[in-house]
Formats: sequence, structure tokens, C-alpha cells
Amino acid sequence: MLVIHNISLPPGQYGGTSIDALFCNTLDPQAHPYFAGIAHLRVSAHLLIARDGKITQYVPFEQKAWHAGKSSYSGRDNCNDYSIGIELEGTDHEAFTAVQYEQLAKVTRWLQRRYPLITSERIVGHSDIAPGRKTDPGPFFDWTLYRASVLNSEPTQ
Repeated sequence: MLVIHNISLPPGQYGGTSIDALFCNTLDPQAHPYFAGIAHLRVSAHLLIARDGKITQYVPFEQKAWHAGKSSYSGRDNCNDYSIGIELEGTDHEAFTAVQYEQLAKVTRWLQRRYPLITSERIVGHSDIAPGRKTDPGPFFDWTLYRASVLNSEPTQ
């Protein structure tokens, strides 16, 4: 399964190294008031797609990343055990960039070729596997555009 998320650190701010620090367990709780409440978390994602389209990989796809938290899909709990997590730099309150959709579509097609069980039905938002607890990728994530982009993506190496 592929799980799509959004993240910005501090919330609503883009760029910088805070997301890297969070996913590498080096976030300084003193660097921003918001960080004091999350610096203790041990979370990660397989990939981050920044606003400019840059892709950073934190965890190999064959290894578990801690992106889903308490979650369930089709009656099966612990989605971290059987999913790939992709974070888009963004928030629930703002549209994502065109290049983020382009990169996400390319990565998705590559993942689907490598992991055939990642069908379109098994591509979900964090909100789908943790309803009531999570809202990402949020109302500004354009599922129609994304799904059309995946279908029309150029093959990637």
C-alpha cells in the first residue's frame, strides 16, 4: 500500500532542514516553540517531495518507516508493516505544487512496477487509514489530478 501525507515544519513554513531533522531524530526542541512538543517523536517516511519537487529518501522501500502510526486498512492494523509512506511538503490549507504532483506520479508508477500489489485501490491518504486522528494529505490534495497524472506518466528508470 502507498500512503500519502503532508508535512511542514514549523507548521505552514517551507524549506529549511526541520523535516530532515525530525525524520533523522535530530530535531532540536529549542529551535522553535512547536518543536518542543514533537522532538521526542521517532517518526520517518520513505520519501519527502519538497515544494520544488526535490525528492529525499529517508528509509529504503524494503524497510519499515514509521509514518502511519495507529492505523488500519481493510481490517488490517499497523499499516507501517505493509506500506510505503510519501510525505509532500505542504499543509491541509494550501494547494500542492505542480512539480510535486509530477514527481509523485513518477514515483508512484515506479513503485507500482516494482511492487505490483500497490494498485490504485491501495493508494490512500493518511486520513483514510487513521480517520479522526489524521487529516492529511488534506482537502487541497487533488486526487483527480494525481490519479490522472499516474495514468499518464512517462515510464521512469
